[in-house]
Amino acid sequence: MGTKTVDETGAETGPEAKTDDEKVDAGKADETTEAAADADAEVETGDTDDVEEPEGLADTEPEGPTGVGQGAAAVVSAALGLVSLTGGWIATVASARETLVGQLQTSSTASVAKQVKEVYGDAWHATALWGGLFALAALIVGVVVLARPAFGAPGKPQAAWIKSVSWAGIALGVIGLLLAVLKYTDILLGLPSTS
Repeated sequence: MGTKTVDETGAETGPEAKTDDEKVDAGKADETTEAAADADAEVETGDTDDVEEPEGLADTEPEGPTGVGQGAAAVVSAALGLVSLTGGWIATVASARETLVGQLQTSSTASVAKQVKEVYGDAWHATALWGGLFALAALIVGVVVLARPAFGAPGKPQAAWIKSVSWAGIALGVIGLLLAVLKYTDILLGLPSTS
C-alpha cells in the first residue's frame, strides 16, 4: 500500500496522490453517474413529465390518402388530351409507315385516285386513328380521376386543382375524339377530288 506524503506547499505526493486533472475528472464522473441514476429512477417509476418529445414526432401519423396519385393522373389526362390534338410521334411514325406501304403497294400504272388514297389517304387515317386513341385514353383517365373519391376515403374531399385539371383532360379528350372521328371519316379535310 502506497503512502501519501504532503510536501511544504501542501501538495500530496506518492503513489496514491492525485493531480488536479484527475480530481476534476473524478468529480465529473460522479455527476454523470448521479444523472444516470436519476434517469433510471424516472424510467422505473414512470415519471417522465419532465421529458419533452421532439417537435414533429407527434405529427408523423399518416392522415390518409394525400391525393398525389389522383393529381398525377389528372395531369396525365390533360397531357394525353393535348397529344390527341397536336399529334404525337407515334401518329407521325404510323403516318409515315402508311405512306411507305402505300408507295410500295401501288404500281406506277395505277390511277391517280388510287395512288392518292393509298399514299396519302391511309396515312391521314392512321394519324386520325392514333389521335382518337390518345383522346379516348385522356377521356377515360379524366373520368376515373373524377370518380375516384366515390370509392376512396369518405369525408376526404378532392383538391380543387385535381378536379380542374381532370375536367381539362376530359374536355381535351372529347375535342380530340370528335376531331379524330371527323378526320377519319373524311368530313374534315378529306382527300381532294382527282377527277
